[in-house]
Amino acid sequence: MACTLEREYHCGMAVTDANPDSFRRMDESTAEQWAHIGARTFENQGRVADRMIMLLESLAEISDGFITDQLTHCLQTATMAEKAGADEEMIFGALMHDVGKAISVPNHGAISAEMIKPYVRDDVYKAILNHQDFQGKHYYGHFGAPTDLRYTKYDQSESWWALCAEFTDDWDQQAFDPDAETYPLEHFEPLIRKVTATTKQALGD
Repeated sequence: MACTLEREYHCGMAVTDANPDSFRRMDESTAEQWAHIGARTFENQGRVADRMIMLLESLAEISDGFITDQLTHCLQTATMAEKAGADEEMIFGALMHDVGKAISVPNHGAISAEMIKPYVRDDVYKAILNHQDFQGKHYYGHFGAPTDLRYTKYDQSESWWALCAEFTDDWDQQAFDPDAETYPLEHFEPLIRKVTATTKQALGD
């Protein structure tokens, strides 16, 4: 793989555009310095998709006893969502829902949700944030934990509740089949880049 700016993390090299004239303390910063930082951050927005793809690729190394690796599971979940007619933000959420497992399994839903939060509507964010408890309907009982948390812990009138139930019941919990149709990561790369090209989140949100 060529050592491009987009793939520098594969090449064992640091790529930096540090500004030696920038501030050393935030309370001494100027509007001009922040304007420069904002412009450079905007120019480098494509890095977000690169890092998300990198983390998704790393899930191929994680199986943890499941019949499929976690990348296959995420791809299969997103495939099911796409075939069911889900919109682009929900397909993106389905693809990214377990990417947090690349860092930490117990709180993977929160990690995944926070990663996608600036790029999706609130219903998608909250569906991914809470998906593990909704998924508990199908397996928490094996650990002696309540299987009805979606009803007792969460308000069914919330706008995201039905979406989360559809996601977990129709796609997520069924996506562990090594023989099922599974679109490759390359199929979803344009979607990742499109959704993460701009942020929906403003400062203070």
